[in-house]
Amino acid sequence: MNIREEILKEHSKEHALRIAQYACASKQNFKQLMLCFTEDHYRLSQRAAWSVSWAARMKPEMIKPYIGLLVQQLQNKQAHPAVTRNAVRILQEIELPEAFHGEIMNSCFTFIETPATPVAIKAFSLTTLFRLSKIYPEIRQELKTIIEERWETETAAFRVRGKKILTALQRP
Repeated sequence: MNIREEILKEHSKEHALRIAQYACASKQNFKQLMLCFTEDHYRLSQRAAWSVSWAARMKPEMIKPYIGLLVQQLQNKQAHPAVTRNAVRILQEIELPEAFHGEIMNSCFTFIETPATPVAIKAFSLTTLFRLSKIYPEIRQELKTIIEERWETETAAFRVRGKKILTALQRP
């Protein structure tokens, strides 16, 4: 299968899952998918992002060598929002190497503080920051303050995720 051609053929959940399964079959296939994910071609990277997200759930060990690429995509201002959303979705669920903690925290705090950031990116960022607050308790207060300050201007999805995190932050 030529992953690039397949991604551009169709955009559906079933198709994204088929591509993800194929990518998980070998390291070479997974590398092809990641090359599409980081491509400058707007539509290609957008569609690849969904398959990358599914593949990372199917075989989390396959994404580990590419965590640096995920972090780079968080900082890519030209990336389609789907790329950012799926990168943060993956990062919220996997073990994060310490070398990337600072960059991930900076990006996630920027996402939740920026009104124009799509809500799913904010929600995944909140979860990622909460997980990192277990390692870095000094960010707990900043996370709490931002959630409380943004409360009135945010969507219901942000408030639901924020409420869960505020409750969890109350526990020792």
